[in-house]
Amino acid sequence: MERSQLTGTMARVPGPVTVVTTIDGEGERWGFTASSFSSVSLDPPLVSVCLDKGASTHAAFATARHFLINVLTEEQHAVARRFATSGIDRFAAGDMETCEMGLPGLQTAGVRVACSMHSAVDAGDHTILLGCVEETYTSDRTPLVYYNRAFARPTPNASRAEQDFSACHIADW
Repeated sequence: MERSQLTGTMARVPGPVTVVTTIDGEGERWGFTASSFSSVSLDPPLVSVCLDKGASTHAAFATARHFLINVLTEEQHAVARRFATSGIDRFAAGDMETCEMGLPGLQTAGVRVACSMHSAVDAGDHTILLGCVEETYTSDRTPLVYYNRAFARPTPNASRAEQDFSACHIADW
């Protein structure tokens, strides 16, 4: 299969927009944007998120003991873009505060899932971070979704049969 065919196909599968954070052994904060967050198991409670092996954050997360998944809300697309940008201080905006398990997170996230590292699984050009869920936070805020290479959000107040996505196109991140 051609790479472009697979990426084009997967672009049509909506995914939650998340910022995943951790703190390394020296106390440095690390974070990246991902749309590959998923529930894996209820017993034990496991979730997964995928990280490109070429990412500047890879080494910190591959050896992390804990990480926090912040599921972003419809108005947090700038946070997603910032944590997807290389070569900048992703924490400089000051919007990340100490949250569950002492990890940096967004107080205004729609959902936060704090995990201890269960395992880091080799998966081609990515590593699958499997986290054992330790703590969670939820709100009723509308989530930000990545669909067809654009940020989107579920249409509020639509019946399940009428649910669609409202896209807000941006450059690829």
